[in-house]
Amino acid sequence: MKVISTIKAPAAIGPYSQAIEANGFVFASGQIPIDPATGQFVEGGIIEQTRQSLTNVQNILKGAGIDLSHVIKTTVYLSDIANFGSMNEVYAQFFTEPFPARSAVAVKDLPKGALVEIEVIAVK
Repeated sequence: MKVISTIKAPAAIGPYSQAIEANGFVFASGQIPIDPATGQFVEGGIIEQTRQSLTNVQNILKGAGIDLSHVIKTTVYLSDIANFGSMNEVYAQFFTEPFPARSAVAVKDLPKGALVEIEVIAVK
């Protein structure tokens, strides 16, 4: 196992790694919309928060030497399923065909009151 860490994504806010590489896979922890430069949430709503969460994912993958084209599975957690359409519009700007498999679910709460959290599994 190899720990993946970058200053271009928020530091872990608990006892976990930004990502772990194992057996040719990269397992990235869920990313919430924290701007690593400020340590604060980006301003705006679901569109801005989705963009920042995916940018954080992108930067973690870059730290592993890969990019979003290597992602095979994503999980999107939403604080409100009504935000699905807006999240999906931003998500479509980051991924191209063949699109990764994906689950998107609404949950009761997300860390720090985020509107979205996104985790990925990628293959090297």
